[in-house]
Amino acid sequence: MAEKKREKKVTVAKGVKVKRGVEEKMREKPGSSSAGKYKNVSPKSFAGKSGGAAKYSFPINDIAHARNALARAHFAPNPEGIRRAVYKKFPMLKKRHEEREGREE
Repeated sequence: MAEKKREKKVTVAKGVKVKRGVEEKMREKPGSSSAGKYKNVSPKSFAGKSGGAAKYSFPINDIAHARNALARAHFAPNPEGIRRAVYKKFPMLKKRHEEREGREE
């Protein structure tokens, strides 16, 4: 009898494993170069899917990562989706952005 080959799985987010090679395909999507590199981040703490990028890209698990996601949102197919996800999780960043926008006019 032929034994089934056990396919190796790799972790792409906390509690999420995919077949080896799938994470590399995720990175090919526009704006998804870091997909699968944040293994200790909860799947709910990513903004990539809302911005049209790979599901496990643009981590927003803390304020520093959220600011970084805002700074790099222009790489995503839908940057506004990334911004919406960040502002939903961290409303103080939206308030700060609105205050700065008001001063520039």
